[in-house]
Amino acid sequence: MKHLWISALLLPLLAAQNAKLPAGWRALFDGQTLAGWESKGDGQWTILADGTLVGQRVWDRKMLAPGGKFTTPKEYQSWLDRQAWLYTTAEYGNYDLHVEFWTKTQGNSGISLRDPSRGEFGISDPPDFRKTPSKLGYEIQINNRYPDPTPTGSVYTFNKAPQEAMKVDQWNTFDIEVRTGTIKVKLNGVLVSDVKCDPARPVRGPIGLQLHDQFSLVMFRNLRIREVR
Repeated sequence: MKHLWISALLLPLLAAQNAKLPAGWRALFDGQTLAGWESKGDGQWTILADGTLVGQRVWDRKMLAPGGKFTTPKEYQSWLDRQAWLYTTAEYGNYDLHVEFWTKTQGNSGISLRDPSRGEFGISDPPDFRKTPSKLGYEIQINNRYPDPTPTGSVYTFNKAPQEAMKVDQWNTFDIEVRTGTIKVKLNGVLVSDVKCDPARPVRGPIGLQLHDQFSLVMFRNLRIREVR
C-alpha cells in the first residue's frame, strides 16, 4: 500500500515534466526523487532544487593516510577502481536518449546501454573489467581530460570519437540513437559515433549512469527518452 501511495504522489510530478517536452518524449527523472532508478554500489546520488542530478563518492579521508585502511598498493587500486552506477528499473529496446552532463577536470563517467548485469562486475571488489557494462552491453564514454585514450562520445571498445566536439569543463549534450543493429551518438549536435551493434549482445536493457572511480563527481540534467517501435 505504501508503494502505491508514493507512486500516486509521483505521477503528477512526471506528468508536469512530460508536459514541457516535445511530443513522444518523456522525462527519465521527476525532478525531485529517484523513483524509477536503483543505485548499484556506494555512489551518492542527489537531486538539486533545479532538478540536476549529482553523483559522487563519499569516503573518510583518514582511510588514505599512512597506516590507514590500505597496506598494499593492490588493496588501494582495487578500492580506487571500484565503480558505482545508477540504473533505470525499466528496460528499453529501440529509443532516442537526450542527456546533458558535466564532470570535473580529469573526470570519467559514462552512459550504460543494455547492460544485463546492471553494473554487478564493476562494483565488485576487485572489479572484473572483463565483464563491466562496456563489455556486456554498451557504454557511451564521458571523459574530461581523464588519462584514458577513449574520448567523450565514443562507444567504448567500438570506436574513438573525435575530441573537437567536447566542451572541456563545461556542460555538454548527448543525443543517442539506440536501435537493434546500430548506435549513433551526437555530442553537442555533432555526430561522433555510428557503430554496428554486436549481435551477441542484448538488444534490450536498462540505462545506467556511471561513477567511474572513487574520485568521481558528475552531474546530469534534462534526461529524456523517446521510445521507437
